[in-house]
Amino acid sequence: MTDKDSLWLERFSNFLASERQLSPLTCRNYLYELQRIKLLKPELSLLSADRDELQGVLAKLHRQGLSPRSIALSVSAIKQFYEFLRREKVVEANPARTLKAPKQNKPLPKNMDADGVSALLSMDGDDPLLLRDKAMMELFYSSGLRLAELAALDTGDIDFSTREVRVMGKGSKERIVPVGSKAIAALQDWLKIRGTFPCQDNALFLAKTGARLSHRSIQSRLARWGVEQGSSGRVHPHKLRHSFATHMLESSGDLRAVQELLGHANLATTQIYTSLDFGHLAKVYDGAHPRARKGNK
Repeated sequence: MTDKDSLWLERFSNFLASERQLSPLTCRNYLYELQRIKLLKPELSLLSADRDELQGVLAKLHRQGLSPRSIALSVSAIKQFYEFLRREKVVEANPARTLKAPKQNKPLPKNMDADGVSALLSMDGDDPLLLRDKAMMELFYSSGLRLAELAALDTGDIDFSTREVRVMGKGSKERIVPVGSKAIAALQDWLKIRGTFPCQDNALFLAKTGARLSHRSIQSRLARWGVEQGSSGRVHPHKLRHSFATHMLESSGDLRAVQELLGHANLATTQIYTSLDFGHLAKVYDGAHPRARKGNK
């Protein structure tokens, strides 16, 4: 590493600490990422490197097995370093501006198993807030609703005779979703005492003030019940929605049906759930695919 490279790396580190006020650990990590470039390509001068040379270093990190997350940190450090040099008029343009890191794997949604859901929903009592919250959670799990969809429901959106709920989904697309018997019973219990709240509109779920229950309040209540009921991991609306989708797919194997129930416009969005239970998928494959039936000639 040239003396000039070392000088500007030191100045960059001071800039991060004093002006950006980043933590000492972050400063050390950024400096390490930049010094690693020199270790991989000692002949390279940081002050005169071009985009292709920098992208070549990233490709080498990728070939060495560095994770996409780690390479993304390298890209961030490189971009910020050259932006600093540009501001200091050491370089005319930032050669790292269009650098790209490998795509990071999308994490699979977390779900609860059937026993975990049953334990969560085993709450008992006649407290109005308990009855309201139980109805919300039963409906989340019963029908796979999004947070915004449940929060926007009015009392007239539930059809008790057909056991269905009318939902306004993304893109203002309406869909009709079945509601299970447990959720129907919980909703009926809630509606019996809903009138004791100072109702301000037709919202299905109300806060104590009578206003429509906010997204944040719903999230907070679910998290609280998760703790009280001893659930493993944080309970939130999407976890119940993912659990609904996973359990439906495990039972039916009907991806198209699950797509319709979730309100997914693209089947690929639903397919993320197929990664959650490979054993189930393998059985479906072995039973259905002509070239999977061993011994069948």
